[in-house]
Amino acid sequence: MLHLLSIFLLVSLRLCPTSAIRSFPGKSSDNSHGLRMGFDGYVQYIEAPEYRNGLKCPIPSVDGPVSVCDPLLVHVAMTLDSEYLRGSIAAVHSVLRHASCPENVYFHFVASDSTSTKTDELTRIVKSTFPSLAFKVYPFSESLVKDLISSSIRQALENPLNYARSYLADILEPCVDRVIYLDSDTIVVDDIRKLWSISLTGSRAIGAPEYCHANFTNYFTDEFWFDPEFSKVFEGKRPCYFNTGVMVMDLVRWREGEYTRRIETWMKIQKERRIYELGSLPPFLLIFGGDVEPIGHRWNQHGLGGNNVVNSCRSLHPGPVSLLHWSGKGKPWARLDAGTPCPVDHLWAPYDLHRPRQQHLPHPFSS
Repeated sequence: MLHLLSIFLLVSLRLCPTSAIRSFPGKSSDNSHGLRMGFDGYVQYIEAPEYRNGLKCPIPSVDGPVSVCDPLLVHVAMTLDSEYLRGSIAAVHSVLRHASCPENVYFHFVASDSTSTKTDELTRIVKSTFPSLAFKVYPFSESLVKDLISSSIRQALENPLNYARSYLADILEPCVDRVIYLDSDTIVVDDIRKLWSISLTGSRAIGAPEYCHANFTNYFTDEFWFDPEFSKVFEGKRPCYFNTGVMVMDLVRWREGEYTRRIETWMKIQKERRIYELGSLPPFLLIFGGDVEPIGHRWNQHGLGGNNVVNSCRSLHPGPVSLLHWSGKGKPWARLDAGTPCPVDHLWAPYDLHRPRQQHLPHPFSS
């Protein structure tokens, strides 16, 4: 146990939290110490502290609720579903906790229209956990992609909601011309505005950390590489692997380039010819590989969930950390609950607002 604690402290010192946070403990409006009800009627989430802007932050709206079209906002998009809701709540908490201007962050949550948990229920849960949060929940029609999805190496990758990121330019309001997309198994430990401020040069529609040491050919089958009509898509480019769980997206350029339609075209080819194995990622590689704005690796320390097939422990990559990403099969909340956490899972735990059935504990942020 002492060895595990030492690892935790050592890794924590490498993180880069923001010092300009302004936060105040949230006050509960009931008698359950800030605990909020979950899907099946039992207490599930604690009300988060109330995070406020510092004195130097621009004020997005003087009167009334924040307008989604306010040019001062930082826009963050995520998906919401019952299976990953705990991760999404923790991710939002981490963004607010480290943001220099948390009131200027607007969250766009995309939820499936075909699940038992409706958007109004998800809205209620988010609102009760983050009473001051500026956000909206958007329904995603699974019918858009249901007939386009092919089998993957892991069943979770076949979830239609994984493909919602391809439709953000259509789902979000036209006035939203830029967005940061985050997977639900991420934790931000730096000021989100730093990621937001990264420029997408030239005509690039997305920015993401690239990993050019990875063997790019492994992401496609022989069927793809042996067909000259397919492989010529990379002619004149130096494509590198990038993870689509963290992206800065220019939605104006996305709409102009009709990238959603182009992604759908590759998905149709996949259904007929089986040119890749990894769900929603390969179409992005096919379209944007070699034309991605490179972002520092600190903004996606991915792979912490282990292999896509086998749950395994991974350590952080060398260097500074601004965002941790439990991509892969293992999720930190599941491993913590099972009593078999990896060392890096203890970095996720401080942002967890979940409380198990009938466990009435004091509010962790109260004095």
